[in-house]
Amino acid sequence: MPELLDLHGRATAEFDRRVAAVELTEWAKPTPCASWDVHDLVNHLVTEQLWVPHLLGGGTIAEAGGRFDGDRLGEEPYATWQIAAREARTAWLQPGAPERTVHLSFGDVPATVYLEQMTFDLTVHAWDLARGIGADDRLDRELAEAMLAWAERQDFFGGGGLFDDPVPVPADADPQDRLLALTGRRP
Repeated sequence: MPELLDLHGRATAEFDRRVAAVELTEWAKPTPCASWDVHDLVNHLVTEQLWVPHLLGGGTIAEAGGRFDGDRLGEEPYATWQIAAREARTAWLQPGAPERTVHLSFGDVPATVYLEQMTFDLTVHAWDLARGIGADDRLDRELAEAMLAWAERQDFFGGGGLFDDPVPVPADADPQDRLLALTGRRP
């Protein structure tokens, strides 16, 4: 199984590939995330990336105030994504970054917990974005397998907030479809 930092790099590349494919006329298209169009989805991931250097640097949510709020995409959404993703990736690759403690909204946790969440979000939203723009939605198989294994160990799936209720899939469904179904998506 690849290491977590490698998986994060793969997930970032999966999302990047889809953002690079967004055409000018596709930013308002719907995505599988009911309340987000393509623009909103990409903005969400850009914002998440912007938080990484701050949080890995020991910053808190309160200290950041509202500096990461709102529409962050600007006039060049892909360039904005690339910069945010590069800065986040650079922060993760700093010596000792995964061993740090980060201050998240639900408390202080090892940075590896945060990295797992970020990797998961990039992976699932890469599929969402692909679906939104009609692009190839197949994800890196090892990445899907690793994120499925991670997701199966979590207790926040099953509706009630973060995700819709899981949807049934055939017993022989591949890891990607099982992962997506766990989050209430219909592969």
